[in-house]
Order: sequence, then C-alpha cells, then structure tokens
Amino acid sequence: MPWYRHLYAQVIAAILAGALLGYLAPQTAEAMKPLGDAFIKLVKMVIAPVIFLTIVTGIAGMRDLARVGRVAGKAFAYFLFFSTLALLIGLAVANLVQPGAGLNIDPATLDAGKVNDYATKAHASTVTDFLLGMIPDTAVSALTSGNILQTLLVAVLFGISLALIGSRGDRILGALEDLSTIVFKLVAIVMKAAPIGAFGAMAFTIGAYGIGTLANLASLVATFYLTSLVFVLGVLGIVARLAGFSIFRLIGYLKDELLLVLGTSSSESALPSLIEKLERAGCPKSIVGLVVPTGYSFNLDGTNIYMTLAALFIAQATGVQLSFGEQLLLLSVAMLSSKGAAGVTGAGFITLAATLSIVPSVPVAGMALILGVDRFMSECRSLTNFIGNAVATVVVARWEGAFDQARFDAAVAGELPSVDELPDGAVQAD
Repeated sequence: MPWYRHLYAQVIAAILAGALLGYLAPQTAEAMKPLGDAFIKLVKMVIAPVIFLTIVTGIAGMRDLARVGRVAGKAFAYFLFFSTLALLIGLAVANLVQPGAGLNIDPATLDAGKVNDYATKAHASTVTDFLLGMIPDTAVSALTSGNILQTLLVAVLFGISLALIGSRGDRILGALEDLSTIVFKLVAIVMKAAPIGAFGAMAFTIGAYGIGTLANLASLVATFYLTSLVFVLGVLGIVARLAGFSIFRLIGYLKDELLLVLGTSSSESALPSLIEKLERAGCPKSIVGLVVPTGYSFNLDGTNIYMTLAALFIAQATGVQLSFGEQLLLLSVAMLSSKGAAGVTGAGFITLAATLSIVPSVPVAGMALILGVDRFMSECRSLTNFIGNAVATVVVARWEGAFDQARFDAAVAGELPSVDELPDGAVQAD
C-alpha cells in the first residue's frame, strides 16, 4: 500500500494543514470546529455497541465467571496503583520545578466568571451521583446514552447471564459474534473520516486559542509534557519491559490512533480502534472488553498528573503556601474526584475544578490562569491516558497467562494484515 494511503500519513497531513490554517486565518479555522465535532460524534455512535458486543461475546465465550472476577480484580488493583502513582509524580514535579513560583498573582484580579461553568459542573457531581449514574434507567438506554460505565455494567450482566444458561445461549452468542464483525467493519468505515475530523479539531484549537497563548504559560505546559513523557517512557516503559514487551513497539503499533487522539484531543475518538487492535495483538476479547472501557474511567494517568501539577501551579502563582498536610489532602481528594472522569475534551478541567472546590486553600478562580492553555494540555492528557490503558490491558492479559506473545510480536512488526487489507467477508482469526 502506498504511504499516502495509510491513515497515520493522512492524519499527520490533516493536523499540519489544520494548524497552518489556524495560524494564517484564525476566523476561518474556528469555523472548522463542526468537522471535528462531527467526527467525534460518529465515533461515539459506535462506542456503545463495540463495548457491549466485545464484553458480552468475551464473557459468554469464556464461560468461566471466576476468571471474569479475577480479571476485574487485577485490573482495578493496577488502576488504583498507577493512578495514585501518577498523582504523586505530578505532586513531586510541581514541588521540584515550581512552574508557578514568582508570578505573584492576586486572586482578586482574576476573572472567576470564566471558570464558573466548570465549577458548576464540578459541584453538580458527587460520589453518590457518580455511583447512581452507573445504573441506567433501562437496559436499552445504556446503549443510547453514551455513558461508558452504564454500557459496561449492562454488558457484564448480560454476558454473565448468557454464560449461565450454557448451551441454550449458543445461537444468541453466534448471532452476537456475527453482529460484532459487522460493527467493527462499520468502525473501519467511520475511521476513513479521521483526517477530516483531525483537520477540523486542530484548525479550531489553533484558530481559537492561538499558539501565542502558550508563551505566557510555557513553563507549565512544558513541565506537564515532559512529566507525561517521563511517565510513559519511564514508568510505563519499565512496566512494559517487565511484562515482556517494548513500550516503543506498542506506541508504533498504535501510531494511527495516537495521531487521531492528538488531532482531536479526545482519547474516546480512538477507543473502538484500540479494542480491535489489542485483540489482534494477542489480548483475549474478554480481557480487552473489561479492561479498556473500565480504564477509560478509572485509569486516567495523564489526567491525574495534570490535576496535582495544575493545582500546585495555581497555588504557587497566587502565593498560596500549601503545607505537607494540605498537599496530602489535595492528593486524597484528587484520588476520588479523578475516578469516573471520561476521556473526553474538558473532563480534566472539570475534575480539577471539583478537586479545588473541596480544598479551600487553593482559589478556584485561579483556574482562569490556565484556561487558555488547557486545550493544549488536553492533548497530552488524552495521549497519556490512551497509552496507559493500552499498557494496562496487555499487562492484565499477561498476568492471566492469556497473552499471545507471538501474535503480539507479529502485530507490532506489521506482519498481520490490517482490517482494511483483509478480503471481503474474511474475519481476523481469534
């Protein structure tokens, strides 16, 4: 296949074109926003059926409910450990680098109105609301609401029920597997529009916010990007090496999806493709179906680094001296508020507002300082979250002894055909 027909080449060209348009013609570029929004809506349209079919066919096909519980337990243990580690790293880097020191900004001079909408959304969500929000009004509404956790809950219950009835559910399982093949072909069709979506989203970002806004808060943005890079290549790289694979080869394998996340600032835009690629790379469908969707709400490493780093930046910039105890309180609150934040644009900012609203020492109005560059940091948050969930899935599969190393090596080396390269009617072997 010629290089220009590969998705990653098309997305790179679209991102560059969008950035150039945003720089040269900001008003025209802002008008491109519907292109990015439309593509993300197209992807969200297929996320619920992809998650539902992947989980149901995986659990029902496995029929070992003890193993399902074991996988879920291992996944949550992994999420808790590395989410906490990401928060600690953000806290440590903020104390070491102190990107906000010396700004000496009076909180009274900040325009709190700019962050009121985010603060309102943050106050509207409590732990109880989050837990109740996991339960859909009806089983069908879980597939239409766009809520990942609701879809996950219904899919797990349906898959367990289908497994419990044994051979009587074989015909339904077969039909769902056939439907899954159709849905993933639909995903492949939707992904053809990825360059258009990336172009629109990047053009809007540069046109609306301007590259010049980065200069004012360059230290914060640079610190966040470098911290995230160290976390991915250092921490996750070590985890990957211990699990028997290379983080660099995994990143190379997922380059199409990573460029798409970069262009759209949303890790959700690549969720269906991530599920399909991890299955092709030797991770069992049942594990992929449980770990990836759950990780999108509970394993947000990039968001966690951002929250503690940004909170301390605001404190330093406004001259607030946080004691060790207050920093521990901030960390504890962030551990709770970060759970359930969806991998979509702006969720990290809302979660930060929720954290600061509970920690009175740091003024919520200080978020106005970083509002202008949040969109640029959102891209890094999404990329880090995405890679973190890919690594988590492979690691859990390895812990379960269900990881196909030979298949993974073939996939990352490009020796397996992509979905688009398969003959019509062919299905990738499990």
